[in-house]
Amino acid sequence: MKRIGMLLVLLALVAGFVVAQDLTVDFQFNVRSNDRDNFFTFSGPIRYMAADRDQLDATSGASAKGSTELFQPYRVDVLGKPVISQGLRGLFLFAVAATDTRDADNLQVSMDRNGVITIQYTHRGTAYRMITDANGRLIFPSGQFQQRKVGYIVGAGPQVISRDFSSNGTAGRIDYNKVWDSSIRGGTVIDSSRSDTTSDIVADVAVADSMFYWDGTLQVTFERNILKIAGGLNAVKR
Repeated sequence: MKRIGMLLVLLALVAGFVVAQDLTVDFQFNVRSNDRDNFFTFSGPIRYMAADRDQLDATSGASAKGSTELFQPYRVDVLGKPVISQGLRGLFLFAVAATDTRDADNLQVSMDRNGVITIQYTHRGTAYRMITDANGRLIFPSGQFQQRKVGYIVGAGPQVISRDFSSNGTAGRIDYNKVWDSSIRGGTVIDSSRSDTTSDIVADVAVADSMFYWDGTLQVTFERNILKIAGGLNAVKR
């Protein structure tokens, strides 16, 4: 019996090791209305680099618990090379940003009949898109994460968007069907007053020469305008 008991303990420890995750996240955001229940929680192996139910500090206009800075070690490696989708990282910040950011960045979330959830928005002239599988999962490191330069911004904005993708040059009138149409090639001058040009569609994932990347899945749900993302990822050294 003693040996059986020790074996059960060992199996429990092994099971715990297997499911342990280096980075855990829990995110909730209302994509339609101002909501005091929006939050972003994350934790990882780096001491103090975590936040529990971080929200907007209305007084300062910044995140109450410092998510913007504290998440940095999980976003890039020590050389500053991206190790995770920059669009996903930006999405998390909606929960701790001023409520008008949702509209200024034209955040759109939809779910089709097969259960696939599509999330897209445009921030500082770059459009981002994330697409789950039919089970609502974002898969790392090679899931469907894309980005495309479609405009630019000066200072606090507003964004100036290429007429290739917006009928009036504003983020509010972006046609995302055109943004993700690969037949519309990049290289178009966005505005005659500047030399900025659009780009082609590129993958928004960890760069190939980063020191590590994240592996695993995050579960996404979208019900009654509430977008939730939760789960854990493991760091994989290259």
